[in-house]
Amino acid sequence: MDQPTVGILHPGSMGAAVAACAATNATAVLWCETGRSTASAARAAEFGLTPVVALAELLDRSDIVISLCPPAFAEDLARDVAEHRFAGVYVEANAINPTRVQRIAALLAPTATVVDGGVVGSPPVGGKAPTLYLSGPADATARIEALFTDTAVQTSVLGTEVGKASALKLSYASFQKTSRVLVALAVGMAREHGVDQELIEVASRRTDSYLSEPQYVAKTAARAWRWGPELEEAADALAAAGLPPEMLRAAASTLARWHEVKDDSALTLTDALDRLAHP
Repeated sequence: MDQPTVGILHPGSMGAAVAACAATNATAVLWCETGRSTASAARAAEFGLTPVVALAELLDRSDIVISLCPPAFAEDLARDVAEHRFAGVYVEANAINPTRVQRIAALLAPTATVVDGGVVGSPPVGGKAPTLYLSGPADATARIEALFTDTAVQTSVLGTEVGKASALKLSYASFQKTSRVLVALAVGMAREHGVDQELIEVASRRTDSYLSEPQYVAKTAARAWRWGPELEEAADALAAAGLPPEMLRAAASTLARWHEVKDDSALTLTDALDRLAHP
């Protein structure tokens, strides 16, 4: 199979790193610089991505397009792609619920082939090796597997039904991310009563407890702007399955208190807890 040209929408911390892995087996990896921030441009340059000015050019040149953006923008982005009648493979790899993925697949039909994707793990840099779960037409998922062969991005095909990959991603995220929110609340309450160190000592006796990692609260706060909408998507998926969504909506509401510290790598545990108690 000839090496494809790949387009990435858009090069955030995950998208840029995944795109760089795709470059191993691609002729080129393109990104559209119009309307993007200087931070996006810097990331794209760091990972060796090729800039184009217009979305239309990216779509005309690309055989495969990978969409990795904040969940709230996934459908609008797909609608823009549909307006250009993109005719390649569209990997919907955002953290959105299965119903939205299926809606996007219908939106892009019949010209594009949609592969449902879900990334579980950290961006593939510094030895990290996330897994990209895939579901959709077999010939299309095979092309995505080939694209990431011998790279830091592992792939796993879950079947031909669009929605399965997103369901797995959100099922895992609903536990993992909500657990981190519960840690922040537990440590915050313990700190208020002067027993936060004792709480951490209790938790450290259980090596599988997130409570033994309170330093991660600051990272949770810095990622809250992405995690909150993702948990709202997971809540919608729970509701669609007839399961109670209130716990995840409450976690998303808690994360919203950290909206102003987006990607703040200098944030400390004390800062994060202060902002949680006094938004």
